[in-house]
Amino acid sequence: MHLYDAINQRRDTRSEFTGEPVAPEVLERILSAAHAAPSVGMSQPWDFVLVRDPDSLERFHSHVATERDTFAATLSGERAETFSRIKIEGIRESGLGIVVGYDPTRGGPDVLGRHAIADAGLYSVVCAIQNLWLAATAEGLGVGWVSFYREDFLRSLVGMPEHVRPVAWLCVGTVADLPEVPDLERFGWRHRSALSSVIHEERYAAGAP
Repeated sequence: MHLYDAINQRRDTRSEFTGEPVAPEVLERILSAAHAAPSVGMSQPWDFVLVRDPDSLERFHSHVATERDTFAATLSGERAETFSRIKIEGIRESGLGIVVGYDPTRGGPDVLGRHAIADAGLYSVVCAIQNLWLAATAEGLGVGWVSFYREDFLRSLVGMPEHVRPVAWLCVGTVADLPEVPDLERFGWRHRSALSSVIHEERYAAGAP
């Protein structure tokens, strides 16, 4: 798949998982793509916990459902109605969760390039997630980033030490297809803005078209 095709076809997958296991060689390829991401000071501060145990998947699903209800209770009117139609996870359906962690101690105490921007290591982990996502898209897999969770719960669920931050639970699996239009856009939650609305020349211009 051409790189630009993968970028434009990538979707946050929710309802499309088939439950068919990911072939080991394919999983290794997408994890290798993640591990090839750029990182500040070559620190490679990421970890990937592969979660397949049905009990763990069910426990995380229940936790996410509770957090969904918590968020839903803050909404009213049209926003509440729109959100009620949006599926926010495919934890059980995908059959595989990849928990991506950020270890700020990786690379030693003197990480080249992190002295002025403490979050540079966190940005590196997000680059790894994007690599994984694009590689999975090229392989015909779906990925769904679940963000309705409390970090302490997820850290405990997968046994991460206190200093490692869980950055993402990624539902990864085979899919029947990938939607043409992202769910949040299809259901009317948000629409993609025009490129021109986010480009500034030389200096930031408030209210730029």
